[in-house]
Amino acid sequence: MIISRFLRRGISTSTSPTRRRSWWDHVTPALKDPINAVTDAFLADPCPYKINLGVGAYRDDEGKPVVLQCVREAEGKIGDTNFLESTSTAISSKLVEESAKLIYGEDSDVIKERRFAGIPALSGTGACRIFAEFQKRFYPDSTIYFPDPTWSNHRNIWGDAHVPGRTFHYYHPDSKGLNFVALMDDVKNAPDGSFFLLHPCAHNPTGVDPTDEQWREISSLFKVKNHFPFFDVAYQGFASGDVERDAQAIRIFLEDGHSIGCAQSFAKNLGLYGHRVGCLSNLTRIDCFSILCNDKIQAVAIKSQLKQISNTMYGSPPIHGISLVSKILSNPDIKALWLKEVKVMATRIQRMRATLREALERLRSPLNWQHITNQVGMFCFSGLTRAEVDQLAKEFHIYMTHDGRISMAGVTTKNVDYVARAIHEVTASDRDTKILHNIGAYK
Repeated sequence: MIISRFLRRGISTSTSPTRRRSWWDHVTPALKDPINAVTDAFLADPCPYKINLGVGAYRDDEGKPVVLQCVREAEGKIGDTNFLESTSTAISSKLVEESAKLIYGEDSDVIKERRFAGIPALSGTGACRIFAEFQKRFYPDSTIYFPDPTWSNHRNIWGDAHVPGRTFHYYHPDSKGLNFVALMDDVKNAPDGSFFLLHPCAHNPTGVDPTDEQWREISSLFKVKNHFPFFDVAYQGFASGDVERDAQAIRIFLEDGHSIGCAQSFAKNLGLYGHRVGCLSNLTRIDCFSILCNDKIQAVAIKSQLKQISNTMYGSPPIHGISLVSKILSNPDIKALWLKEVKVMATRIQRMRATLREALERLRSPLNWQHITNQVGMFCFSGLTRAEVDQLAKEFHIYMTHDGRISMAGVTTKNVDYVARAIHEVTASDRDTKILHNIGAYK
């Protein structure tokens, strides 16, 4: 009886070389993340002049990651901290408080009245995942509406929390701008009290943001429909170069009296990259998650639930990263330096947008490339087809996601002409006009 039970479980009871069924024979390879797949293909390419336009992290004009001076200065300030202890309540609270000030406004009533519940989270992904679990726990029959398109991982995050996802219109492929009328129709037609995920600035992947007036109309309709807005803030500062300006959408919803959920990431705007060794390898993982509440009592209750959820997922995030980000946001001198550096990064991206568009127009491209400069933030939704993206990779060794999303941080003064000529080659109506795509062309 015991033996038969083992056999039913697939466990071998003999030393026979005959292969028995394994516990995990039914496990098949997972689908590759589309962004990681681009990086994998780029790394596998031996071409010396290959270009990666898929990465979503900032690069300087040499195409290299940057450690901001504000990060170096904060590192010196916290160098004596004992990092062997668990995350202290004081340091964690400081991160949450300074993050809330950054997104809701330092002088806002929310801050003065302590009407927010927040916890540190493991990356923007972790912050979204905590909220997805929170949503499922307290609104088990609810759905989340994503903009079409959105960051590829959003569906996976809410899906793993068993929250059904639907989409609402956002991007218009013909105008390469916002499909505002269809967006408003979808918001209006969604069941009252629905959850919506919104990008407050530098929308990923399109780079298309509503205007302030459009945000006011969206907020007003959300109020009528009693919808819940959840903001994923991954690029504060990268749309305009001004972190206050890039928080305007959330401030509009705040002024209208909405309850708000917010995931804040400091991976991009503090230049903290996961492939850095030592302390920097942890810094991309330090983000913050908060929910606006009716009063301080409700904030305490919600925070306790958020902490319980996070404790079952990861316990506590690394103390070093929390200390570093807290120091940057709370020290006036270091924060002022950071704000200047954010402006420098955003300005470089804006400059490369203009340069790429000008290069395409000099080539007399038959297409209209105005959307390159109309869109904002890290990404340009180029309008390239999947076939054209594949051709860029195969013939020109230029890599991007199949939806045509270009990371403008990957465009530099050294490669912008080559990128423009390659794009012109795969999109030109006159297929007899060929450009040289070799090392000489790149140089």
